[in-house]
Amino acid sequence: MEDLKKRKLDEAGNGDFASKEELRFLIEPLAKPQLVDLLAKLGSQYPSIAEEIKSIASADPAHRKLFVRGLAWNTTSETLRAAFEEHGEIEEGAVIYDKVTGKSRGYGFITFKNMESTQQALRASSKLIDGRLAVCNLACEGLSGTSSAPDLSLRKLYIGSLSPEVTSEMLLTYFARHGEIEEGSVAYDRDTNESRGFGFVTYKTAEAAKKAINDLEKTLGGRNIIVKYADSNKGKTGQPPFPPGVVTMAAYPMTTGYMQPGKAHVSSGPPINYNYPQTVAPYSASPYPNPHTAPSPYPTQGQIPYPPVSAKKDQQGFPPTQPVGMNNYPYYYPKQ
Repeated sequence: MEDLKKRKLDEAGNGDFASKEELRFLIEPLAKPQLVDLLAKLGSQYPSIAEEIKSIASADPAHRKLFVRGLAWNTTSETLRAAFEEHGEIEEGAVIYDKVTGKSRGYGFITFKNMESTQQALRASSKLIDGRLAVCNLACEGLSGTSSAPDLSLRKLYIGSLSPEVTSEMLLTYFARHGEIEEGSVAYDRDTNESRGFGFVTYKTAEAAKKAINDLEKTLGGRNIIVKYADSNKGKTGQPPFPPGVVTMAAYPMTTGYMQPGKAHVSSGPPINYNYPQTVAPYSASPYPNPHTAPSPYPTQGQIPYPPVSAKKDQQGFPPTQPVGMNNYPYYYPKQ
């Protein structure tokens, strides 16, 4: 150590210092991790360098401004600032209100005077403000913070059938037994500020969310509550569509009859054993300009046997004029 001090004094005495241009030439090829390690090491050894680093880092407000979401409708700017003062001096803080209605939009911003306070606030647990768990991230990240992580669907739960007396604080306390909660609240009506009977809880891990779902005891506020993944109902808007190329009976233009080799035969229903929906190729404009002159997609006489039309009844016992519906596939025949 004494040798190092002596060498520094000798260098100072001889004036053997590298110029700024020379240092820049040496630093430019270095990778970012190398520069970070170097500056961190120098800052820990020399207070003047540490102050310079803090000053430069805090110069850009984007590094000091937090976006805070999940606020209660009655949370004010004063309440918001008071919740974050423990982390350091606040330069600016406010809840955002709708310009037309004058009501809170459920989020706000906090800008600290230095970057250190901002980092402390980000590392701290989510804050319970006016009964709701508020979550924050850097404003420059918008909504791309932890709550939009790829595994969010495995961490966010929908809680239904809640009693009107259940508050957000009661909800969070009840579900905290399964793991650390990142975000959660009862859903309140914007106008009346009354519970809407459901809420959401987002855990920090997928394992905690799974425990909450598998928990057999699901009673809160004297009611049996519903606990499931928040996006479990997404996409279930009706029956799935038919596969490509499958056309329903109503969508396919039907002709009143089709031709059989050697004689004309008129049909008002589908042939025997002909099932819908069917996969059909679209008509081509050429060489059949008129769709009704295109080859019939129905089977020919050689493919399906037809009972003689002169018979009073066929082998199955159907009378010659047996009326059937579109969904009934036994074939019926013209009058004798």
